[in-house]
Amino acid sequence: MSPRLWVRVITISAIAFALWRPAFTQTKGSGSTSTGTTTGSGSTGTLPPPKTGNPNSTTNSTTNSSAGSVAPPSIMVSGRVMIEDGTAPSESVVIERVCNGSARAEGYTDTRGYFVLQLGSTNTQFQDASETAGGFGGASQQLGGMGGPGGGGGSSSGAASSTSNSTLDSRLMNCDLRARLSGYHSQTVSLMERHALDNPDVGIILLHRLTPTERAATVSTAALAVPKPADKAYNKGLNFLKKGKPEEARTSFQSAVDLYPKFSSAWFELGKLQATGGQLDDAHKSFLAASQADPQFVAAYLELALLSLHDRNWNELADVTYRALKLNSFDYPQAYFLNAVANYNLRKLDTAEKSARAAQRLDTRHIYPENSRLLGIILVDREQYAEAADALRDFLVAAPHSVEAQAVRRQLDDLEKKTIPADQMAKK
Repeated sequence: MSPRLWVRVITISAIAFALWRPAFTQTKGSGSTSTGTTTGSGSTGTLPPPKTGNPNSTTNSTTNSSAGSVAPPSIMVSGRVMIEDGTAPSESVVIERVCNGSARAEGYTDTRGYFVLQLGSTNTQFQDASETAGGFGGASQQLGGMGGPGGGGGSSSGAASSTSNSTLDSRLMNCDLRARLSGYHSQTVSLMERHALDNPDVGIILLHRLTPTERAATVSTAALAVPKPADKAYNKGLNFLKKGKPEEARTSFQSAVDLYPKFSSAWFELGKLQATGGQLDDAHKSFLAASQADPQFVAAYLELALLSLHDRNWNELADVTYRALKLNSFDYPQAYFLNAVANYNLRKLDTAEKSARAAQRLDTRHIYPENSRLLGIILVDREQYAEAADALRDFLVAAPHSVEAQAVRRQLDDLEKKTIPADQMAKK
């Protein structure tokens, strides 16, 4: 198959599996300070021996001597912190565990940015996520798994349940891992589905140097003005979500926005329920209302982007992702990816390539492997066959068993015929 024949159209089915992931998090009143959870690296290689960690914790302890009972198994996590430009931090960095907005230091990096931590050791008391104030937040409902567009499935933050029977795992619900260094903003790694026997490597956590403008804390004035009856209805809806009662939650969120039409978080939660129920037009209206009530609500723009993708409305997709990236150009590699999809279909290849490369730079854990495929397609369209082949190989490394893998292998064979000399092809 000629490469020119398979580069012309990006279909929704070809990219859907990369989109429906719990990555868009916003809680009531967080304004522009919301952060994503797509962080780290696909691999950091062999980590050095544990040199760091919480100096107050005791490792390798599996029993509670005072009670005489077996304690839940601790969870090891390891990784590396790096600056966005690819360099290691010049000083030790604090590694924090954050559960529903409540942070505690777990350990430190070494001089090269590596860290090895033991969560849940005897002297490190876990704070159950259910005991921390803050509610559920606004994690994306992953529309495709519950009647909306796309594929996948998911649940709102706080409503999800651990797939393990371990008590320790349930205590990591709504918990993230992040780095803390003065003057920088950190990516976060979700700990919600991490278990004791998992590979401890969480990959690379990038740090973004804050500009003077970004250093100024911003609080949503709309959230501060929420009247008590509306706030009560909103929290009642969150509790219904936790109990697995979406219809009751929908009624509560509707009541909240009826009482206070500028309640952005309530509009957002209502929109997610409408989207998962297949009411996409209503969901679009709710997410739009959320963004209008709080123009700094990045998550609302990202949900609008998913609906635009479903409708193949490339102009709207380009617009809403541009607005999201203008507010936050670091935490959302998927926004760059969606922007690249939109601009590719609008035949704006320069912008599409720029966005795809930005997504690739930030998505160090390769959570969105379809971005590599898209970049390869863009580069083929520009007749940069060697770089295109590298991008497609990156896709196959990250998603070797995906439904698109076989087609990508055929595409890669076509490219190799263009880039490998005939004598080498004969030997191959």
